[in-house]
Amino acid sequence: MHTKLDEFALPDARLLRMFDLLYKTRSVTRTAEQMGQTQPVVSIWLARLRRQLGDPLFVRTPAGMHPTPRADDLIGTARAALHSLKQLAAEAPAFDPLTATRNFCICMTDSGHITMLPAILARVRKLAPGVRLETAGIGADTAEALQSGTADLAIGLIPELEAGFYQQALFSQDWVCVMQSPHPRIGRTLSLKRYCSEPHLSISQAVGQQLLDAALKSAGIRRNVILDLPGFLGVSGILSSTDLIATLPRRIGERLAAIGNLQTCRCPVPIPSFTVRQHWHTRYHNDPGNRWLRTLCAQLFVQHRAARQDRGSGSTPH
Repeated sequence: MHTKLDEFALPDARLLRMFDLLYKTRSVTRTAEQMGQTQPVVSIWLARLRRQLGDPLFVRTPAGMHPTPRADDLIGTARAALHSLKQLAAEAPAFDPLTATRNFCICMTDSGHITMLPAILARVRKLAPGVRLETAGIGADTAEALQSGTADLAIGLIPELEAGFYQQALFSQDWVCVMQSPHPRIGRTLSLKRYCSEPHLSISQAVGQQLLDAALKSAGIRRNVILDLPGFLGVSGILSSTDLIATLPRRIGERLAAIGNLQTCRCPVPIPSFTVRQHWHTRYHNDPGNRWLRTLCAQLFVQHRAARQDRGSGSTPH
């Protein structure tokens, strides 16, 4: 005995497919063969669909199972529903970098523009000539940008994205001191005493600035900061033409040294290292294009094979 719920239940995909095949073949036997079922099973399914739709749907004639007017009216809707179900069940289209024309946005700091973006751009242009890149800064709206899809990845030291986002470690950063080469008073090594007495250039918005400030405070060191800049624009030119010292994360420090023919020294102050990570929202974890882009970044920057695995933030992203 069927309940009211059974009578008004939506037809499932098997019943819709059976309806479509029976409409084409006009034969329960041939419908059963094409569905890999027995004739009694198809007859049972037809009886169920008749109850659900409140119509005989097909009547037996010498020429086969002839559709009723109600069946004629419903066949288009049934086939559209089957097509929609097939689309739902289909795998997401693969991302083909050779033919893709997608735009990607990566959130990063200006140090990332100098140390990572050239390598990312070169690899993207080689593998995906139709892909366009843009960058955005790291700020209070970064989380919303990743969630909405306005941005695809955020790369850097971004503690505020450690909860609710996927992340992958790329590389660790320690610290170096960058200065004119040759420096008038500093040779190949920099002593703590000299570090404390020399004039400094500070980047107020540099990656890891809080780590640097905390380490200096803990060591009781107060630098003689002559120039404070918000970012890295002009740093190479300033250091090459003055006796100022800049204390920077290694990658940006070594890159600026190469650009400006500067020298680097080990920083005499113990400053904690930090890890640069790429972050993405859980909504786009399985997106083929997003996965391609972050795999590309991992291939360029991950230091250790063991770190290549995507991982969550320690709690289930939501």
